[in-house]
Amino acid sequence: MINLKVNKMKKIDVAIIGAGPAGIGISAMLADLGVKKQVVFEKNKIGNSFENWPQDMRLITPSFTTNFFGHLDLNAIVSSTSPAYMLQTEHPTGKEYAHYLKSVSGYFKLPVVENTLIEEINYSDKAFNLKINGSDLVQSKYLIWAGGEFQTPNLSPFKGAENCIHNSQIDNWKDLKGDEFFVLGGFESGIDSAINLSKLNKTVHVIDRKEPWVQKESDPSLNLSPFTMGRLRDELLNKRINLFKNSEIKDIKKQNGEYLIKIKGIKNPLISRTRPILATGFKNNPEIIKNLFDWDSKESFPLITSDDESTKTPGLFLVGPQVRHDNLIFCFIYKYRQRFGVVANSIGKALGLDTDILESYKHEGLYLDDLSCCSGECLC
Repeated sequence: MINLKVNKMKKIDVAIIGAGPAGIGISAMLADLGVKKQVVFEKNKIGNSFENWPQDMRLITPSFTTNFFGHLDLNAIVSSTSPAYMLQTEHPTGKEYAHYLKSVSGYFKLPVVENTLIEEINYSDKAFNLKINGSDLVQSKYLIWAGGEFQTPNLSPFKGAENCIHNSQIDNWKDLKGDEFFVLGGFESGIDSAINLSKLNKTVHVIDRKEPWVQKESDPSLNLSPFTMGRLRDELLNKRINLFKNSEIKDIKKQNGEYLIKIKGIKNPLISRTRPILATGFKNNPEIIKNLFDWDSKESFPLITSDDESTKTPGLFLVGPQVRHDNLIFCFIYKYRQRFGVVANSIGKALGLDTDILESYKHEGLYLDDLSCCSGECLC
C-alpha cells in the first residue's frame, strides 16, 4: 500500500471508492494497463468489511489453487494469486480473506489511501469532484464505485424490524443468550446463522417466504450454495433447526419483554423470548452516489451500460456485487471480477492507452465482454 497525501484540488485520472475485492482487483488491472494517476479511497482499512464478518462466517465459494492448470482461484481478484495458496484453507474466514486483500495490495504497491471519508461526490464539466475528510478536494476524470454491500445492511424489510438485530451486527454467536431463536430470512446468511446457533445446542426457527433451501437452479445466485446445503443437511440431523414453509412476515412487535412475530395468513403470532435475527441481506443504493445512477423500478440495483458505466452519468463505472445486466446477477467474486476487463478497457481507451494487454485476461476469467454465454441450465 502507498500512503498518498490528499492535497487540495488534487487532479487524477481515476478515483476508485472502496478497497475490498472489487476495488483492489480493478486497481491492480488498471495499474497493469498503465494508468498512473489513480487512487483507491477506503473509508476504513483494506478489507474492512471482511474484518467485521461474524467470527464463524466463511466464504461459501471454495478456494483452490488451480492457477498452474490455467484456472484462477474462484476467490482470487488478481491474476497469478490464490487465497487457497496463501491462506491454506478452502473456505476462508473474513479476517483471513482481508489478509489476502492486504497482501495483494502491498505486493502490487497499489495506491490505496485508508481512513478517507468521502463526504460528497459531485459531477460537473465532465469531472468528478470528491470532498474528503472535511476539506480536501480531489478532481477525477473517471470514478469507479466499488463500495460493496456489507456496510449497508437492510434493517427495515418489514414493519417492526427495528426490534430485531441484523446478523452482520453479531460478532460471535456464543455471545447470544437464550436457548431458542428466530432467524428471519433463509438465504445464505440466514442458514449460516441457523447452523452456527444449532451447533451451540440452540433451537432455531428459520422463516422465509421463498424457501430457498428447496430451490435448485444452475445460477448459484438464486439458490443456496453446495457448501451451505451440505452443512445444513448435516445439522438438520440434530433436529434443532425448524424451516418454516411459505411464511411471509407481516410485522414484529415487542411486548412485555417478548417479540410477537406476525405471519401473513396466520391468526396467532409466533412468540420469541429472544431478539429475532434479521438475515435480510444488504442494500445496493448508498446515498452518496444514488443521484448519479438511474435505478430499476424497485430502486434495488443501478442501471448500467454494456461497459458497466452509469446510464445517467458518463465516466462513472460500477464494479462489485451490485453489477446486474437484465437477469444476470454478478454478486459472487468470481462473477463480478470477470467485468474488470470491460471497465479497464473502456477507461484505458478513453485515456489513450494501448488496451491490447487486456486480451490475456480473457483466458483467466477477468475479462468477460460477451454475456451471451451466461445462460442455460445444467443437464445433471
